[in-house]
Amino acid sequence: PREEVAYVTCTYRETCIDQPDFLATIDLNPRSPYYCQVIHRLPMPNLKDELHSSGWSAGCTCFDNVTTRRNKLILPCLISSRIYVVDVGSQCRAPKLCKMIEPVDVFWKCNKGYLNVPRSLPNGDILIANTGDPSGNAKGGFIVLDGETFELKGNWENECEAPPSGYDFWYQPRHNVLISSAGVVPKRAGRGFCPNDLKKGVYGRRLNVWNLSCRSLTQCFDLGEDSLPLSVKFLHNPDAAEGYVSCALSGVVYRFYKCEANNWAVEEVIRIPAKDVSGWIMPKMPAFTVDLVISTDDRYLYLSNWLHGDIRQYELSKNCKPRLVGQVFVGGSILRGGPVTVCRDEELKCQPEPLVVKCKRVYGGPCKLQLSLDGKRLYVTNSFYSTWDKQFYPNMVREGSVMLQIDVDTEKGGLSVNKNFLVDFGKEPHGPCLAHEIHFACGDSTS
Repeated sequence: PREEVAYVTCTYRETCIDQPDFLATIDLNPRSPYYCQVIHRLPMPNLKDELHSSGWSAGCTCFDNVTTRRNKLILPCLISSRIYVVDVGSQCRAPKLCKMIEPVDVFWKCNKGYLNVPRSLPNGDILIANTGDPSGNAKGGFIVLDGETFELKGNWENECEAPPSGYDFWYQPRHNVLISSAGVVPKRAGRGFCPNDLKKGVYGRRLNVWNLSCRSLTQCFDLGEDSLPLSVKFLHNPDAAEGYVSCALSGVVYRFYKCEANNWAVEEVIRIPAKDVSGWIMPKMPAFTVDLVISTDDRYLYLSNWLHGDIRQYELSKNCKPRLVGQVFVGGSILRGGPVTVCRDEELKCQPEPLVVKCKRVYGGPCKLQLSLDGKRLYVTNSFYSTWDKQFYPNMVREGSVMLQIDVDTEKGGLSVNKNFLVDFGKEPHGPCLAHEIHFACGDSTS
């Protein structure tokens, strides 16, 4: 069925508004009088958590397991390291908080902090990737919640095998593999992006391959200094032994795939060149590909380019490189009339125009993506991380972020902004806020 309700994580951190973060419920039914409006807000009990990623307590409903339901949403906090469990099953249009795990429990039991992506495991438990230790030093790995009681079980990986940093992960049970990406040093990158941090190990470079059942690290790929691999996605086909990882600072997308003797390999398949600019923090502006989504039929791959401002659609085909078939600009740092001038661009002939939707000027760049199950509607928010938002897009922090809908041509490829859809988080009752992760009650392309 078509998505009718979306849940979006929203934060007030770094906005100078002293209010708790909240989970927004958005009406996506075009026949509803409340279409593309926030119909419910669930505030958290604490301040400055930085709600960021979210995920379901259960995976897909399969033909042989129709009892599985997406009725609990897991909300780990990137800064406070709290974990909230939200009941969306009782009333899907009015979620309620049903459990909270305090940071001290995560710190003492797991020696982990700065929690990021949650996903349900094949055994029913919930795995949450972390990016650091309690002090903000880089430390990868995962913590585990019981899938029924949501009690904190402890660390997932073997004690001696925690990677130097972490961010995102995905797995394929039929190939007994989990693949995770690197992240940043929280206490350094948490202060903002600093060019002096480059080549100092602040930004990750590794792609990690794990044995899913043994919870052991089997392979590591070095993707280059300051490559910063973030978003990881396998193909949806449960038999597929391949996927993609996007590297934010290098602008490269790698395909990883299984080869002989259960080993894995990586190959570069997409490279988005940096732009020579003036009026910016560095003379070259990287693409900064924050998110990557694959359509449920495994035909298209979508990339969000937070700094340049475009969303890209690539057609996937077996044994050859993805082909760019759609591109649309929804903001970014290189817009015409802005403070940044593009001096040399390998792709564009001129700087893109600013975007206005329903009389609102859209600031910021595309960040988190979510694709409808039929692949025809791509939703996007434009907050990456509050501190970096404030640094690169102060107008977005002041005016509030947005959620947009991109219409997708699923036959020939192509993207266009739907000018009739806008969720304006600048009009929130307590003031403008920053919106990040999107999930649909009926299921989506990232769960």
